[in-house]
Amino acid sequence: MNRFDDTGKLVLRLTVGLLMLMHGLHKLADGIARISAMVQANGWPSWIAYGVYVGEIIAPVLIIVGLLTRVSAVIVVLNMVIAVYLAHSHQLFLLTKHGGWMLELQGFYLFSALAIALLGAGRFSIGGAQGRMN
Repeated sequence: MNRFDDTGKLVLRLTVGLLMLMHGLHKLADGIARISAMVQANGWPSWIAYGVYVGEIIAPVLIIVGLLTRVSAVIVVLNMVIAVYLAHSHQLFLLTKHGGWMLELQGFYLFSALAIALLGAGRFSIGGAQGRMN
């Protein structure tokens, strides 16, 4: 194991956690009416829209501090899968006018959270490197 592995895990956790948290705080301030409408348009119960607060506020905070990190990262992955399905599925195979993938941001969150779920939090975390779900 490289002596910088835990530092790399910390940088990854802070990056994903802080950036995802900004999305959640925006929804906390502006509400989730738009998300609720998308959920209902797909035939799902409206209460599912409140899961965005779990996936974009609670889970990112837990990732940042390194507590229940793997579980929280899986929650972010699921949050992103649902977001892509509800709001971005029509963009899945599209490119921007600059040649980038239309879903770069969503892909970043999804696959970075998956990396955190696989790697764990590392020793610079509240749960510690040996924590069962860390």
